[in-house]
Amino acid sequence: MRLRYGILFWLWVGGMAGLLSGCCASRPAAPAQPAATPAPTLAAQAPATESSPTAALKLASPAFEDQGPIPARYTCDGENVSPPLQWGPTPPGTRSWVLIMDDPDAPGGVWDHWIVYDIPAQVTQLAEGQTPPGRQGRNSWGHAYYEGPCPPPGPAHRYVFRLFALDVPSLGLPEAASKAQVLAAMEGHVLSQAQLIGTYGR
Repeated sequence: MRLRYGILFWLWVGGMAGLLSGCCASRPAAPAQPAATPAPTLAAQAPATESSPTAALKLASPAFEDQGPIPARYTCDGENVSPPLQWGPTPPGTRSWVLIMDDPDAPGGVWDHWIVYDIPAQVTQLAEGQTPPGRQGRNSWGHAYYEGPCPPPGPAHRYVFRLFALDVPSLGLPEAASKAQVLAAMEGHVLSQAQLIGTYGR
């Protein structure tokens, strides 16, 4: 009896082993996982290229600071000579400059003091009292040259110097053109501009 049960036990163990072996053998093998691609190191990456923006055009004077008082030397109370000016950098494609000085605080409206156009592109400064290269337009006094601040008594006025870089060598205007004519001829040709503001009161 004991022998029979022992034989049956070993037969049962053998059968279960066979079933387990068949079950496992019938399962498909798991697909091989692709090898992980290592992340590129910083050294292997191409350096980013970044274009350098062109520096902004600036207009300045060694005689006074922007928003600062204009010395009397450059006004009708002094020698009435034009102040020294300097500017840059020159924008690519510049072929001439236009310089306009006016007073937006004048009692009767904007008063034009100085208009210069067809200034050659290579010029980047004007000395004190220098007759500028190019042509001079007609100011509000009717003169084609610089006339400095000369406000009535009261609060200080602002005097705005504006510089324009143009893509044409000439506006094709005669000497003593008006500011309106200069502005109209400039339309569509301005590459960049800058301004300098000085103040003067009496």
